[in-house]
Amino acid sequence: MPTKIIEDQDTLIREIQALRKERNALIIAHNYQRAEIQSLADIIGDSLELSRAAAKTNNPVIVFCGVHFMAESASILSPDKTVLLPEITAGCPMADMVTVEGPRRTDRKEYRDLLGIAFEFADAFTLRDLKSRHPGAPVVCYVNTSAAVKAESDICCTSSNALKVVESLKEDTVIMIPDRNLSAYVAKRTKKKVITWDGFCHVHQRVTVNDINKLRKEHPDSVFIVHPECPPEIQDMADHIASTSGILRLAREIDKKEFIIGTEEGLGYRLKKENPGKEFYFAYEHMVCPNMKRITLRSLRNALRDMQYVIKVSENIRIKAKRALDRMLEI
Repeated sequence: MPTKIIEDQDTLIREIQALRKERNALIIAHNYQRAEIQSLADIIGDSLELSRAAAKTNNPVIVFCGVHFMAESASILSPDKTVLLPEITAGCPMADMVTVEGPRRTDRKEYRDLLGIAFEFADAFTLRDLKSRHPGAPVVCYVNTSAAVKAESDICCTSSNALKVVESLKEDTVIMIPDRNLSAYVAKRTKKKVITWDGFCHVHQRVTVNDINKLRKEHPDSVFIVHPECPPEIQDMADHIASTSGILRLAREIDKKEFIIGTEEGLGYRLKKENPGKEFYFAYEHMVCPNMKRITLRSLRNALRDMQYVIKVSENIRIKAKRALDRMLEI
């Protein structure tokens, strides 16, 4: 029987460092990545923040430690660079819930009369079908989507600027895709009518009122900061609603010792590193995105060694998708 070769962490790190130098590669990591991946990254941040930062560098190779749509965004903004995704199976279920050709169906019953706001769900099988049912309504596309969906949209948004993007549009009715919870956040704060796709992030969607009540009872002096991908009833309980970058900023600025955090627990790496002496409790135990944790030291090493897996957005899609991103950045 052949002997299985066990590669220790220190050996993998040395190989990664050598290959990074040999390839002149930039390693970027999303805030939800494993701690050991974040510790090796040249830049850590939100998905679009990372792609924009990578585009400003001279490195010919970008290794994106994240999920598929993020690597696509890097390819959109850096078409002349080689973009590698260390694990080709690292996808995003929410991004997959809306496609140009057809979405995955989800249960939307409990959201039909959400908060009594101007908000309704799109009962459509394709994005193009939805657009045809609401002619003239611009499509505001969350960056957590495929390049093809971005190309079919009018303007992109992030979790931190979604309201600003919607308010910048002259139309009274807008379509938002694919996250129903981010859409609810916006709809509650605008007079515009928001038609949303019925998608969600399964990690944020699982936060419950009981989870938060329990943590607040255990930590009565804590500050609760939640990501807008969490359900509306959880947003309503929060002291602050913010993107991952916003959560990091608030944790630094707020003069408190304990925080309840409503987002993926990978953010804990930076929260603890940047805030010694403060304690952070995530909304529920093992608040983990399995796709974000697919990338390991071994797969990062393999990506650099074998130049795999290359993510390249076709030029006809890239130009249209970049137009939607550029329009957002102009705001």
